[in-house]
Amino acid sequence: MRLFDTARRDIVDFSPGNEVKMYVCGVTPYDATHLGHAFTFIVYDVLIRRLLDTGRSVQCVRNVTDVDDPLFAKARELNVHYLDLAAREEQRLEDDLRALNFIPMHATPRASSAIPEIRGFIGKVLERGFAYEAGGSVYFDVSRSPEFGSVSGYDDARMLDLARERGGNVDDPNKRHPLDFVLWQPSAHDEPAWDTIWGPGRPGWHIECSALALRELGTTIDLHGGGTDLIYPHHECERAQSEAATGVAFVKHWMHVAMVWMDGHKMSKSRGNLVFIDDLRKRYDPRAIRLGLLMNHYRHEWEWDKGLIDRATARLGNWMATTVDSRGPRQGNDERGGDAVLESVRRHLDDDLDTPGAVQAIDAAVAQGAEVRSAAALLGVEW
Repeated sequence: MRLFDTARRDIVDFSPGNEVKMYVCGVTPYDATHLGHAFTFIVYDVLIRRLLDTGRSVQCVRNVTDVDDPLFAKARELNVHYLDLAAREEQRLEDDLRALNFIPMHATPRASSAIPEIRGFIGKVLERGFAYEAGGSVYFDVSRSPEFGSVSGYDDARMLDLARERGGNVDDPNKRHPLDFVLWQPSAHDEPAWDTIWGPGRPGWHIECSALALRELGTTIDLHGGGTDLIYPHHECERAQSEAATGVAFVKHWMHVAMVWMDGHKMSKSRGNLVFIDDLRKRYDPRAIRLGLLMNHYRHEWEWDKGLIDRATARLGNWMATTVDSRGPRQGNDERGGDAVLESVRRHLDDDLDTPGAVQAIDAAVAQGAEVRSAAALLGVEW
């Protein structure tokens, strides 16, 4: 298998051992699952299916960021407890992913469950001289990390622009460098707070994933994923602080999924140009929703259009029709070329997870009257 590695900026061999450790950044649960979430997660679901298909075992962790500014803001707006809001939206996410036939995660830990690990993590980073206390907060010192920027490949100017755009307070007077980032900070009066030797407060965003990944998977991960919007600052900061704490490589392979667009803009909660999965499920077969997403390559941004799921529905009908003929339903592969199309799908997935190519290979097999059930199942489309 060959996959694009963000840090190496090339398609390279991905050949983990028999036990694969993966970490995928999850959601901040303050709203329903939108199409961008589903597209990101479905990419890793197909990757897991192919790895399992090779005989490997996979431990994939997807976190829940239940200690974060957007969640607190939404809870204030709705006048509800932030954990109640998080639990409700987390359940909606799980319902959507179950309907779309996702393989269950090895673990889906909440950030709030890792406060002891976060405190210990910050202590290690401070002891090793990679962090400092100032103004009641603890900051990571990027000047101590000469490889800072190696995941994204961005220079300081680009990182500063993105930090401003994505919620980083680059003008914080307590920082030694504008790119330094928070590990621990005081809480607002209506936010949760935990006691530490640095004072009561709550963790910064980036450290939550580092602590959960280390707790659930160990010091080095085979593959770390998420959307391209997380490359900087989240994953850049995650790598720097994790390696500062452990002294060893954090991630062997960085894999990122491109953004989905709608109405000429990237789909985002802040803009409100969203398509929600639970709304689509009211009108479409979840298998068609899944198939529609897989018709796009994970590294290419694409624009949502209302005809996508209609086209996927027609395609799904064509695929399913090959399973029934005058002799009744067929099971698995048979003499009509099922093994050949399954191998073709495997080759496409091994080529930088080419799901559009895999879909087209199944289309071609259907046109020849081949059995495609097992090939479609490798994409998670089952009947």
